Amino acid sequence: MGSSSSRLSNVPNGQELMQETGFSAAHLLRLYERFQFLDKDNKGHLRSEDFEAVQELSKNPIGDRIVEAFFLPGQETVDFPSFVRVLAHFRPKEKNRTREGAQQEPEPANSRNQKLKFAFRLYDRDRDGKISRVELLQVLREMLGMQVTEEQLQSIAERAIQEADLDKDDAISFDEFRK
Repeated sequence: MGSSSSRLSNVPNGQELMQETGFSAAHLLRLYERFQFLDKDNKGHLRSEDFEAVQELSKNPIGDRIVEAFFLPGQETVDFPSFVRVLAHFRPKEKNRTREGAQQEPEPANSRNQKLKFAFRLYDRDRDGKISRVELLQVLREMLGMQVTEEQLQSIAERAIQEADLDKDDAISFDEFRK
């Protein structure tokens, strides 16, 4: 019982990360062990190549995009706190969590809005705040591969843009994406 919280002192920013992400001490310890496993050089950070050891990502058609989501533009490494903050997007949303004082607290990483922002970034490759037809087609090709024809992919992308593009700029903004 006390072992998880006592070992949490070995985890960088452990208490702060528990508050920020909602992960329990036991979850943070498991994530830290996984991080250390991936950090083969024991440098305290991961490079994109380090994620190759995660088999689920190598099998995922958009695994490269998921790995890219761990890194800010121009950043080549990710430390443990940043690693945990990204993974927090995948936590189930807590139904009974109150949002009193929401102005003072940052929005939880597993909130609906933050999950949508994360998903949006997977599509918005050039990070210009819009999902272009080209970007949408790239994701569709990666996800569907040879299962559909190029003509079908074009049609899917065209319909998605037409339905979501409320301001008719031939791209999908985050506000349009979340509706």
